[in-house]
Amino acid sequence: MSDSVDASVPDPPEPPDRDRGEVTVLGTAHVSQSSVEEVHETVDRLRPDVVAVELDEGRFRQMQGGTPEDIEASDLLSGNTVFQFLAYWMLSYVQSRLGDRFDVEPGADMRAGIEAAERNGLGLALVDRDIQVTIQRFWARLSAGEKLRMVGGLALGVTDPRTVGLSFGAGIGLFAGVVFAAFLAPFLGLGETLALGITDPATLATVGAVGLGLVGGLLVGLLFLPSLEDVGGLPVRLLAGAGVGVGAALAAVHTGTFVGPLDAATFENAGSLTLRGGVGGTAGLGVGVLLGGVVGVALDAMAGDVEDVEEIDIEELTDGDVVAAMMEEFRRFSPRGAEALIDERDAYIAHKLHGLRESGYDVVAVVGAGHREGIERYLADPDSLPPMESITGTERGRRFSIARAVSYLVMVGFVGFFVLLLMAGVRNTFLLQVFLAWVIFNGVLAFSFARLAGARLPSAGVGGAVAWLTSINPLLAPGWFAGYVELRYRPVNVGDIGRLNEIVGDTERPVGEAFGEMFEVPLFRLIMIVALTNVGSMIGTFLFAFAVLPWLAPEIGGVDALMNELLRGARNSVELIRGVIG
Repeated sequence: MSDSVDASVPDPPEPPDRDRGEVTVLGTAHVSQSSVEEVHETVDRLRPDVVAVELDEGRFRQMQGGTPEDIEASDLLSGNTVFQFLAYWMLSYVQSRLGDRFDVEPGADMRAGIEAAERNGLGLALVDRDIQVTIQRFWARLSAGEKLRMVGGLALGVTDPRTVGLSFGAGIGLFAGVVFAAFLAPFLGLGETLALGITDPATLATVGAVGLGLVGGLLVGLLFLPSLEDVGGLPVRLLAGAGVGVGAALAAVHTGTFVGPLDAATFENAGSLTLRGGVGGTAGLGVGVLLGGVVGVALDAMAGDVEDVEEIDIEELTDGDVVAAMMEEFRRFSPRGAEALIDERDAYIAHKLHGLRESGYDVVAVVGAGHREGIERYLADPDSLPPMESITGTERGRRFSIARAVSYLVMVGFVGFFVLLLMAGVRNTFLLQVFLAWVIFNGVLAFSFARLAGARLPSAGVGGAVAWLTSINPLLAPGWFAGYVELRYRPVNVGDIGRLNEIVGDTERPVGEAFGEMFEVPLFRLIMIVALTNVGSMIGTFLFAFAVLPWLAPEIGGVDALMNELLRGARNSVELIRGVIG
């Protein structure tokens, strides 16, 4: 649209000289040409004082051709807001797909209401709740399973269900297999079996050089080879780093040139770790692909049911019985989510319309058909309206969640670990070594995952620097910090949602190309940076006990000695408490 379009919110006309007006609620489908015609005909016939539309100020400005609003860092990076934007994207995507299917621009009914008011010289009122408040309250009401199903719906938009199932199955299976075989198997007495019975030191050292060189080289590719990005991007950087790392490690082993902690024993232990991880990863990959294929077939069958549903005539969406059935279906999916997305907005819009009516205005309200029944019920009995303050503003999610409980357990475990070692009389130098290893291990993984998502060096550096702290504080996350810095270089706005809808809706585009183009959209890249930085820190927290502590434990006599020190610390703590109480 032209930049000259007036996107300012209109002022209401002077109140008419009557005690009380009347409200006519017109239920429409947001992607229906018939609804567009009905809006124009109704407004022309009734000529009310005000046409009220189901829009908030932000959506009105965007619809009128105003510049999309930038998303503020405080809005995007606090709490679960990243995932709220995913929910907003999902809802926008569904509406966009319907619009494409029936060749009507989403929101055409609201635009018709605006145009009819302007053509007749009538007042215009925006009566919907702020979309960000609605999405925040909607997301806070969803259970963990409902959130996964919603976000998964976006993945099904990018590619077919079987690909989604195989991809997730392979990824989760590979990760689970490597973690189990490399770090948990030795505690279960399966270490030597999974290492294929290879015990020759020279062989183990060579295999370890490959493993350590590969991991170290990949990190080098992410950290120190940004200049290669221009001639091939991330894959070239990673391959170059892996090649340099493996070559350097093999040279160190075969020439006996060891540096610091990278001695012969370290390479031998890494060899055993690499063998176990390779075997476990291969097994996990196979099982994951098998289970993912089963899930993919199930999702494909479900998607077929969805395609059957799409055969419904779009004009039937304004029929009361059809709308009631659709609303009931959504309530079965998420009763609490329906409260925020439907019921609360019914009450909010009814509040606004009742206020206009009490001021003497005659109003034609253009709202989605799913809201009509609830709004009319409230207008018929205004005393049943909930207080306005109860349906505005953001709200906290559920007080208890598994993720939050795990976060607090990690915090308690981390603090308890150091307290018990301190109570056991372990040397301060060892405690300092463990603490520094925690900081470095968490920081490197968070930094690397941030870079993997495309974060700039300062953003990834901040995320890595605070990762150790956020691992022991459930109220913080390193991704927030990385994202906050990234926003200085990569501003995002709500217009990015439309670009993402175009990419996801193009089913002819190859999956790899689609994801590549999605990463070019600032909002998507920022979301991935925030998410992957947090994932890196979580992986570092989980693997620290199995990958780093065994490497440090020989300082005090090995893993068994470390466990004995923890038990001694616990006994000393109990005796101290008894002494204080006594």
